[in-house]
Amino acid sequence: MNAPLRIEANALALLWQLSARAREAASEETLGFVIVNETLALTPYRQAAWWRAPAPVPGAVAAVSGLPQSDPGTPYVQWLGEVCRVLERRWAQASTQGAAAGTSPQAGTQFHAQAVPNGEFSGEAGAPAQPVDPAALAWPYPFTADSLPAALAADWAAWWPTHALWTPLIDRAGRSFGGIVFAREEPWTHVDEALLAELARVWSHALAAFAPRVSWIERAKLTLRAGRHRRRVLAALAIGLVVPVPLTVLAPAEVTPKDPFVVRAPLDGVIDRLFAQPNQRVEAGTPLFALDSTALASRYALANKNYATAQEEYRQTAQLAVTDDKDRLDMALRKGKLDESAVELDYTARELARVRVNAPRAGVAVFSDPNDWNGKAVSIGEKVMLLADPAHVELTAYVPVADNVDVVPGASVTLYPKSSPLASYDARIDTVAYRAEPTPEGVVAYRVKATFVGAVKPPLGVMGTARIHGHWTPLAYYLLRRPLATARQWLGW
Repeated sequence: MNAPLRIEANALALLWQLSARAREAASEETLGFVIVNETLALTPYRQAAWWRAPAPVPGAVAAVSGLPQSDPGTPYVQWLGEVCRVLERRWAQASTQGAAAGTSPQAGTQFHAQAVPNGEFSGEAGAPAQPVDPAALAWPYPFTADSLPAALAADWAAWWPTHALWTPLIDRAGRSFGGIVFAREEPWTHVDEALLAELARVWSHALAAFAPRVSWIERAKLTLRAGRHRRRVLAALAIGLVVPVPLTVLAPAEVTPKDPFVVRAPLDGVIDRLFAQPNQRVEAGTPLFALDSTALASRYALANKNYATAQEEYRQTAQLAVTDDKDRLDMALRKGKLDESAVELDYTARELARVRVNAPRAGVAVFSDPNDWNGKAVSIGEKVMLLADPAHVELTAYVPVADNVDVVPGASVTLYPKSSPLASYDARIDTVAYRAEPTPEGVVAYRVKATFVGAVKPPLGVMGTARIHGHWTPLAYYLLRRPLATARQWLGW
């Protein structure tokens, strides 16, 4: 009774030692050498090889027992690669069939492969139906030359002994890292299969540490494996693609004044001083800015001097005209010159009075930095600032040309301010520009103006993102609209 216990204890000790060696491997090459060479201490075999899974690189023999590195150009390695590809394909088909039926290969299951005319294989399991388990999919199974196609079976005797064992490497997530093939003269026992199955789990766990991170495509492939689960996922996906969703458009937006009063330069000149500050509330009659009056003051002084001179000349001529007929004729000329001087003086005085610009009504002064205007030359009629009513605002959005989908007057808009992430304001589109124009950011967009419909309105000058709500459309169209539009532009259909 002690002999079996002593053998089992030794096997467990060797199993623990090989597991530790696999986890301590610093690279895939080192791990492959440990697998195909040091496993001999646990179970006897003549030859062993590790075949790497087809992903992410094409399937190939990565390690062969007795060799520091496998040479893919040798006849043995090429034959061995073909055999492993057949075994991997047959095991994948058997696993797929088991997953579709809700069963999987279990411990002790013998797969009897039978050749079919096209070179494929079909497996029949004798174990009762069990839930699909990734660990059970990695259970080894023996095979002989009769299990291979005739072309490969013909070379079996030249390379291998009678009995072989295929040990798949599958981690707990269902990813395949290929498989290990062992060959020897004696048949494989259930104890050998159980020990190698446990080692296969350790090897798969170690290989997972060297494998690249699983991409979302590979995760989707694992999720959509054949079976009831895949049918449910595909059905849910098909239903989700036809679910109606509102077609929305996002656009940068700003709260702008509605019907503001434009304060313009009253005449040509240079801005000397700004009395108001940006966003300052002003009352009617409050000084806003003043132009440089140096030139106008000189012109006014000259006009005043000319008027005084013309007035004195006219007075002297009028006195002499009482006694001299010739001076009576000059009096009319002096009168005309006096009137001309009076007109010029009056015009210059009115121009000088317009140098200081006052607010025609109450509001908020809207303009840029005062330093940008001080000393700037302006022309008559040039806009300097706006006078806006803070309670009378509207939403101005800029919809890019590619996103102009169902943006029509009457559509609803929701503003999400950048400064208030928890606030939102509803509005309704009033006008949409018929022509797209470049924005300051260089994007060609349509200008959209909307009126806020709620009682609470955002402050003037608030910027954010406007979501324009359109008609309802299937989710598939919502997701594929931009790709289809881009493809149509490239393909011209």
